[in-house]
Amino acid sequence: MILSQTLEQLANYCKQYGFVFPGSEIYGGLANSWDYGPLGVQLKNNLKQTWWESFVANNPMNVGLDSGILLHSDTWVASGHVNGFQDPLLDCRVCKSRFRADKLIETHSKGTVDADGWSISELTEYIQIHKLKCPVCGNMDFTEIRKFNLMFETHMGVIEDQKNTIYLRPETAQGIFLNFKNIQRTSRKKLPFGIGQIGKAFRNEITPGNFVFRTREFEQMELEFFTVPGTELDWFAYWKDFSRRFLIGLGIQEDHLKFYDHPQEKLSFYSNATTDILYQFPWGFDELWGIASRTDYDLKQHQKHSGESLEYLDPETNEKFLPYVIEPSLGVERLFLAVLNDALTEEMVPATNEMRTLLKIDKRIAPYQVAILPLIKKQHQEFSLDLYQTLLSKVNAVYDDTGNIGRRYRRQDAIGTPFCVTVDGATLEEKSVTVRHRDTMVQDRVPIRELADYLNDQLKG
Repeated sequence: MILSQTLEQLANYCKQYGFVFPGSEIYGGLANSWDYGPLGVQLKNNLKQTWWESFVANNPMNVGLDSGILLHSDTWVASGHVNGFQDPLLDCRVCKSRFRADKLIETHSKGTVDADGWSISELTEYIQIHKLKCPVCGNMDFTEIRKFNLMFETHMGVIEDQKNTIYLRPETAQGIFLNFKNIQRTSRKKLPFGIGQIGKAFRNEITPGNFVFRTREFEQMELEFFTVPGTELDWFAYWKDFSRRFLIGLGIQEDHLKFYDHPQEKLSFYSNATTDILYQFPWGFDELWGIASRTDYDLKQHQKHSGESLEYLDPETNEKFLPYVIEPSLGVERLFLAVLNDALTEEMVPATNEMRTLLKIDKRIAPYQVAILPLIKKQHQEFSLDLYQTLLSKVNAVYDDTGNIGRRYRRQDAIGTPFCVTVDGATLEEKSVTVRHRDTMVQDRVPIRELADYLNDQLKG
């Protein structure tokens, strides 16, 4: 059965088994910062690799990019982030708690009022008319609402002045737009084609939270797919379905997903269609993946501000135009959280009538695919270590000789390792090992000379 774990339970599981640790913990922690342990970094890398293979490496329409975190400051003027990437902020004068005004209204109305995009005067009027109280202390004494820019600001060079101000990128997309002409020229791609990128982004969120769901430092897996104007909505539908199938292919249950199509009146000014893929997190359905048809807004803005033509020359019609763009944008941390939440189960072991914790995760993305276990450490350790070293170059393996064999099986079940290879007395005589399957607990006896091929076949299957 699927565990209906709380977010706190999921966070504790991640810390207990080495997926995620609080950042700077020995110094008392740093709010909203997280470090990914041995299992966490492996899972994140597997998720990124799977996304890259699906969207870039194995997709003939798309190519890749790794752009800089630091971009020319005019980039963010052109994109609208300097003037428009702001949250409406207010403080409680009594307890000094800080809130986003639109989220305060949304919470007060129990989700029936969407204040996103409201002006400061509209937000202020609602708060005053409905006599909103501070959720922390219950007082009605707020400061005036002011705009707070979400970008992290720093300075390049040795002199701190306005000319040297730059920003940590709040999204990875703009690096793709800046390189559109370079990539199109060197890759000789014809429309439609896409540019994919995985990279860090930074947002100085006012109200981060829900464990790793919303953080100030995060990774995006983002595709910008360039199309001929007039065909963009067909490609928008294509990438919506492609993204859905990708998630289901990772083992996420389809009934834990739903689509939210933004109504026309709520679309961003640059978009003519936007859909969020929502996942049922422990606190309810929330955004996992955003898919937007961005029209030609970004290329047009950068062409205007840079003075450089970013038009595409159609080789068949000899026509020049700015392509339209479809953007499926997925956060690595949110996918990480969704995959763990969906795979974590608890079930009864019939032979012992005991409950076992099981991470029933897809074999391709499991942190470790194979665990090598000596049945008796003193007798079987040397052979097990040699086998472990041999398998490391072929599969993602781990060695474990701590505790009795039953405890080690349970530990590997809990972290999602699909196969356990046990070295025992018969191994030394018959040159064979026992392979235990995580989900069924069925055990096969496999000759050592066939073990690598056997495991690869099982992992592919």
